[in-house]
Amino acid sequence: MSVSTAAIDPSVCAPLPVLGQDVTVPLVTGGEVTYAALDYAASAPALQRVWDDVAAYAPYYGSVHRGAGYLSQLSTDLFENSRRTVAEFLGCRADDQVVFTRSTTDSLNLLAAAIPADCQVFVYETEHHASLLPWRDAQVTYLDAPRTPAQAVESLERALAGRDPYGPALVCVTGASNVTGELWPVKELAAAAHAHGARIVLDAAQLAPHHPVDIAELDVDWVAFSGHKLYAPFGSGVLAGRADWLQAAEPYLAGGGASRKVARRADGGVDVDWHTTAARHEAGSPNVIGVYSIASACQALTEAGFDSLVAREQELVSRVRAGLAEVPEVQVLSLFGDDAPRVGVISFVVRGWNSSHFAAALSAEYGIGVRDGLFCAHPLVRTLLGSDPQDPGECGAPEAEPGERSLNAIRVSFGAGTPDEHIDRFLRAVTELVQEGAQWKYRTEDGRCVPDRGEAARI
Repeated sequence: MSVSTAAIDPSVCAPLPVLGQDVTVPLVTGGEVTYAALDYAASAPALQRVWDDVAAYAPYYGSVHRGAGYLSQLSTDLFENSRRTVAEFLGCRADDQVVFTRSTTDSLNLLAAAIPADCQVFVYETEHHASLLPWRDAQVTYLDAPRTPAQAVESLERALAGRDPYGPALVCVTGASNVTGELWPVKELAAAAHAHGARIVLDAAQLAPHHPVDIAELDVDWVAFSGHKLYAPFGSGVLAGRADWLQAAEPYLAGGGASRKVARRADGGVDVDWHTTAARHEAGSPNVIGVYSIASACQALTEAGFDSLVAREQELVSRVRAGLAEVPEVQVLSLFGDDAPRVGVISFVVRGWNSSHFAAALSAEYGIGVRDGLFCAHPLVRTLLGSDPQDPGECGAPEAEPGERSLNAIRVSFGAGTPDEHIDRFLRAVTELVQEGAQWKYRTEDGRCVPDRGEAARI
């Protein structure tokens, strides 16, 4: 998979309007500044278009699949039309199913519950925990972190060729790393999986917001992603792809909506006829507003022109990487090297700084929101930092005091709604903090690095 910016002028594509773009936050040094949201990889701000669509629909909210009234029928149509919009956005095949879930994590746990009992699962240690951990009831082979895309394909082929016994198998792989932003060779990995009789699921949580995802073109069996990373609010996600394993599995949740008919037996028990459509795994009253918000985001990104969005984001990626390269103390984390294509997700450490201290100073002194920690990808970050698995450091709970070395890294991430000024402010802040130090004292409180307001003394 490659990202092309040919024949596209990034300057003609303005940032898409998002919620919160005018929010101001206080600075510990005095005054206020417009907040620079540079933590898109955790939760991207909702597109204004999405919020407007949801607000327009909200007065017409009704129960889905469960009412004869006008609002109920309207909501049901909206819900099922949203399913079709998502299918088009993902390039689904004619017989693929789109199942609505709560998140990427929920989607992959649903698939884990649906795989055959004797299925073998192959997953790289580089995965987000949402992809790494759901396969608890399967025979799992964890693959070492590859250092090139070709090595990723080769290691998978070796593992699949050596599996015993030969039966159903599933490969789980990310499309874009939530730590390094690097794009993985999804199409080549899918070809390798299928050549060895395995299926493949793509974790597109970080890919779908930044780059077109086409199930048929990539030839993957399933795709999972979250709405809250695709510029949509609320807790909704998607699992889209082949229907057979999902139809054969017991419903993910038992209850109304998943069942077609329930009847008492003469012996006092209950017989259940479960749906074979996506409804089989959508028990309970569905989150119609969350689902509609995903469909609205898909439509908005499509209409904005993904080629132009990708081109502008790549220009921002180049600027951030070039700016960080000018600061010798900064080490950018990478698996595949500087030339690897990537989306707007970049992680780094700063020599002489506790990563949580640095992130806290970016927030308190510059109004910049980034992420520090292990990014729910502990094995990958530890590998990239060359640390021992027992070294201190937790996801979002640093143990080191300000100034002490910590295992954690810093992640800056951006996308379709990021203004140029946020990138400029971030690069200026990194340079000033490294060269001049923080203006304020910080302390660790409840596992977080925070400004020491008690002393109110500048360094």
